[in-house]
Amino acid sequence: MLKLRHISKSFPGVRALDDVSLEFRAGEIHGLIGENGAGKSTAIKIITGIYQPDRGEIVLEGEPVRFADFRDSQRRGIGIVHQELQVIPDASVAENIMIDKLVTRGAGRVDWDVTFRVAREHMARVGLDAPPDRLVRGLSAAQKQLIQIAKALSAKAKLLLLDEPTSSLTEHEARRLFALLRELRDQGTAIGFVSHKLDEVLALCDRISVLRDGKFVGSRENLSARDPAASGSNPIRPAELVSMMLGRECNDDHLGQLSPDWNTEVLRVENVVRLGKVEGVSLVLHRGEILGCYGLVGSGRTELARILIGEDRMDSGRITIRGEPVTIRSVGESLYRHRMGYVSENRKEEGLLLEDPVRTNLAVAVWPRIRRAIARCINADRERAVAADQVNALQIRTPGIEQRVRHLSGGNQQKVSIGKWLAADCDILIIDEPTVGVDVGAKQQIHELIWNLAARQGKSILLISSDLPELVRLVNRLLVFRQRRIVGEVRDIDTKKKSYAEVSREIAPLFE
Repeated sequence: MLKLRHISKSFPGVRALDDVSLEFRAGEIHGLIGENGAGKSTAIKIITGIYQPDRGEIVLEGEPVRFADFRDSQRRGIGIVHQELQVIPDASVAENIMIDKLVTRGAGRVDWDVTFRVAREHMARVGLDAPPDRLVRGLSAAQKQLIQIAKALSAKAKLLLLDEPTSSLTEHEARRLFALLRELRDQGTAIGFVSHKLDEVLALCDRISVLRDGKFVGSRENLSARDPAASGSNPIRPAELVSMMLGRECNDDHLGQLSPDWNTEVLRVENVVRLGKVEGVSLVLHRGEILGCYGLVGSGRTELARILIGEDRMDSGRITIRGEPVTIRSVGESLYRHRMGYVSENRKEEGLLLEDPVRTNLAVAVWPRIRRAIARCINADRERAVAADQVNALQIRTPGIEQRVRHLSGGNQQKVSIGKWLAADCDILIIDEPTVGVDVGAKQQIHELIWNLAARQGKSILLISSDLPELVRLVNRLLVFRQRRIVGEVRDIDTKKKSYAEVSREIAPLFE
């Protein structure tokens, strides 16, 4: 349906694409994978007319084309669902979906009855349960992502491109999206699917192409995406794809055995309740331990974290830090009095100051400590020293500490988010979904960073993740959350080197 032939694209100091050829066939889901900076987003922006190639050509349905801009590509039947949420917050759900195709009648007036009816049809297809006249501003990230998907579907695109479409979706919503994409594929739509989640790519995509450092590395046919029984004759190993992406082997085994001080409790939570959010949760975290919290979105894990750092109040229960019962009323009190930090799952909206430099983001939590006593302003030399220390310690890839955080890769943004709390000398870290939206190489680095914080520095870590293989690789123990409470525990994961399959079998009955 569409081909890229020998496409190259350069920016000052960077060759984003170097002689890349790709094709997207009608009736096929084509997975595009690679590390951040591999060229995936640049390729998509060229296909959609946002960028113009320096060399090479685009062939659409057999004819060479040159898209003047994004709207030109839309008119030619190309739709896109962006990774970054692109919605109009003060418009309704229906207006966001139908913005470029509002149904009008006499004198150019919008026919709201028809507009809402058509919008509801597309909302039903993606499982978006919200009134069509509701303002988007108050919706969740997952609902906003479904609006983007519904908008793309409403355009009846011949080629539909999806860039990390499940990054904000629950497991249930993702399954529904995949069923819809398979339906579109079977109807003849060409689909391009970009994701860092290899399990999704292998389950969904008929063909998988790999980019590395702006170059096309290779493609693999994935027969099992249509027929699971065919995987025996054409197996694709995740490790093979990872090696293609990284240019080296990637070890996904246990990082090593941790040795927590089981006699030293740093955090004890007893029967904590917040109505509608957390129901009677109890746990103990020890010095040098990584304690995993697994469950679906809304199961109570992040809700508990918000209580622990003072962002939300509990209705009842007891929290003890280093043997002392505490009442935490604010994030500042959590940090400065109890040395407990929280790495948010939503780093771009809650964890980072995107328009500020790396220096500010790394030092902001220690500003009270580095203020000048007389002028009451920040000591710039000490601020730069704090930031430089964390950049070196965490191996943050940045041109310098004055670089805006917005321009860093997802993995390096996450390192900055973690480094902020390390600079503040936190002994207890709550890390929520640490590798959402980061590539395989960055994911491995973040795993090693988290493990070293516990194993080498004795930090105590409460690790919240919906990625079970990630937890199995890192934690001593695993708590399973369901319906706002803890329903089970898996012990000795690192000492007995329990595999993902073993842990998965152990916890499966808890979700029945």
